[in-house]
Amino acid sequence: MTATQTRPTAASERSLWHNGDFLKFWFGESVSLLGTQVTNLALPLTAILAFNAGDEQVGVLRFLQLVPYLGLALVFGVWADRVRRRPIMLGANLARAVLLALVPLLYWTDALSMAFLLVIACAVGIASVLFDVSWMAYVPALVRDPKHYVEAGAKMGMSSSAADVAGPGLAGLLISAVSAPVALIVDACSYLLSLVSLLLIRAPEPRPAPPPRRHLPTELREGLRWVIGSPVLRSLALIGCCCNFSMVTVWTMFLLYGTRDLHLDSATLGGILATASVGGLIGAAISRSVIRRFRLGLVYLVAQSALLVGPALIVVAGGPRPVMVGMFILSFFTTYLGLGVAGVVIVSLRQASTPQSMMGRMTAVFRTLLFGGGALGGLAAGLLAGRIGAHSALTVAAIGSAAVLVALVLSPVIRLRDLPATPGATEADGTEPEAPGDGATQVTPDGPAQDR
Repeated sequence: MTATQTRPTAASERSLWHNGDFLKFWFGESVSLLGTQVTNLALPLTAILAFNAGDEQVGVLRFLQLVPYLGLALVFGVWADRVRRRPIMLGANLARAVLLALVPLLYWTDALSMAFLLVIACAVGIASVLFDVSWMAYVPALVRDPKHYVEAGAKMGMSSSAADVAGPGLAGLLISAVSAPVALIVDACSYLLSLVSLLLIRAPEPRPAPPPRRHLPTELREGLRWVIGSPVLRSLALIGCCCNFSMVTVWTMFLLYGTRDLHLDSATLGGILATASVGGLIGAAISRSVIRRFRLGLVYLVAQSALLVGPALIVVAGGPRPVMVGMFILSFFTTYLGLGVAGVVIVSLRQASTPQSMMGRMTAVFRTLLFGGGALGGLAAGLLAGRIGAHSALTVAAIGSAAVLVALVLSPVIRLRDLPATPGATEADGTEPEAPGDGATQVTPDGPAQDR
């Protein structure tokens, strides 16, 4: 073998700690994820504490944060496959920073209202759609070697889990110290830092080759066919939609239950979520080792099962206040632990099963289903809690979450031994890409395995 043949192999074995551009992106995204955790607690608490918002209004607020994914993710995904992704991400981060900074400015001038808060939440959601359909397609351009997809997914998963750990506690302390609206300044600054980190990346991003004809409905159909045509991707998307519905429903109901029924203050709520989120950090940290030791499908099955049964512990929590709080922590810990491991598996499978030319549209289909499920979960939480009470609504949500285990057991993903081979790039001649079948995402026999 010649020297020119061995160099790519040697380079591919180096970890992403030697990839400066990925590290810049990872740092910026880690900071913005931490800021997002502040917003996730500060926005609904702004509505509850500043405007005495009812259960339905809090549900609508959460719905408006996520509903842009239902209407815009597919369209934005087509756009993200036509152009370079980094400029889109820069614009999205700038928009989110400005929009969130408006909340404390309006609050200080007594101009903030519930209507303004709902509009800002929806606008931030639109910018988030733009960023989310772009970043996952952008990472492979930084990583380059598919062998590093698992490592990249694990590092991003650890950042998300670390933000889950530190974010709620930080948010609770900030809200207690400076009020919920003012705490949003932290998230605005985090998006600015993420913007700077993107500007510092020097790796050139190739411009996608345009097809001879650009037809939005055709390109949308290609993205849908790519996901629906693959048994593995289709299963990941549908089960993920159910999981997101469950998680957002439970999280929103728990916020209402803890605030209104149990009278927990913001610092206690933040402390519960922060302590429990250590599970997600542990899950992401051990994911690579677990995936190397066990079959990929088995890891996915166990991790998703933990996520789906976790909410049941909230429902059965009782007794003295410390015991009840401990049960809440255990519930979210179990859910986040499963999410930390499953997220790495899911992201790696999606990236390995999709060529770069389809990455934006594949991501858009997933974002539509995943965040669409989350949006409907937030709305359902507010409406259901308003009708039957937060605790009864939590019981319904826990039963529904456990029922998803049936679909999980039937999923072809649990039969996977390893990551599939990455499909070849779509031809640039404008022909519609062939939807993947069993060949693109092969379900391998049981055997030793190799991976949020």
